[in-house]
Amino acid sequence: ISFGGMTPPLDWRAFGAVLFDLDGVITPTAAVHERAWAALFAAWDYTDDDYLQYIDGRPRYEGVAAFLASRGVELPWGDPSDPPGDRTVCALGNRKNDVFNEVLDRDGIEAYPGSMAVVDLLDAAGIPTAIVSSSRNARGVLAAAGLTARFPVVVDGLTAIEVGLRGKPEPHMFEYAAQQVATPTERAAVVEDAVAGVRAGVAGSFAFVLGVDRGGNADALAAAGADLVVADLADTLTTEDLP
Repeated sequence: ISFGGMTPPLDWRAFGAVLFDLDGVITPTAAVHERAWAALFAAWDYTDDDYLQYIDGRPRYEGVAAFLASRGVELPWGDPSDPPGDRTVCALGNRKNDVFNEVLDRDGIEAYPGSMAVVDLLDAAGIPTAIVSSSRNARGVLAAAGLTARFPVVVDGLTAIEVGLRGKPEPHMFEYAAQQVATPTERAAVVEDAVAGVRAGVAGSFAFVLGVDRGGNADALAAAGADLVVADLADTLTTEDLP
């Protein structure tokens, strides 16, 4: 089967498995994350461009370090067990996590309807799916959206630490997820809204890498190697497949 020439609507049933990023692909958690990052870095004149350039798609502590480096700020790395604060990279990352959870608990979250239509199609066809997220909050987000039972395989920031996986743009998290759903990478599709995630899918030689542009990132996703970029996963479906 040739995947590279696919155009909408996609033949989702041709894949052996589909590996989804969470934030910005299944749930609109990017907005929650962005508000949390903005609060964390307010003292350094944080902008929306900073999120896309230094933080989006990276593991949390690496995002903290990349942003601080952009401002010429050096902090010791510290340890993931550091209490929330501003003395180390890890402390700042843990502080951001507290802010994120406060916003999530207060506001809740709902999945993108187009994305869930694709998941429904895949479930009906018996095609396994997995969540592959750099976030350590992935399971909490899934629970807040009522989706825990829909994704029995979750490879997130906590998994990366436990198993010893390098984060995106390295392909290791996606490769590990493919193993968990017993599907070779050349039969599995990757769905991502972050440049780092698209690069990970390309680096892992996955069957197909779909970019999801939630706001002005289409050219960057395509340049990173996405086989196709859409504004919403509903754009990949026929009218018969939509709810």
